Amino acid sequence: MSFWRKEVVAFALDAETRRHMEEQRAWIEREPANALPYCHLAQLYRMEGRQEEAVGLLLEAVRLDARMAAAHVALAEVYAVREDYRAAWHHARLAGESGDSSAVELLKRYGVAE
Repeated sequence: MSFWRKEVVAFALDAETRRHMEEQRAWIEREPANALPYCHLAQLYRMEGRQEEAVGLLLEAVRLDARMAAAHVALAEVYAVREDYRAAWHHARLAGESGDSSAVELLKRYGVAE
């Protein structure tokens, strides 16, 4: 990896990601019953490889708003990677019922049995 990519670009991206995380945490503090910042923060955690924390935030998001398709899609993806196909299909179907069939299509495309 080049100096510019490792020392400059990666550092800038890390700083930007941290800034976005702080924005989402502040939003959660202001509006703890709003599912959206939980979902956004979870996606940022997923980018950093913090899967357990991301799952907790996504589950909180769907607890607050059971029809939040984006959170269900993300949960379906996480559970599929973990090979917890029952949970993956559960969240894929809930996302589909909420208007986003992308997780169902993904699971079908890769031949994940229902």
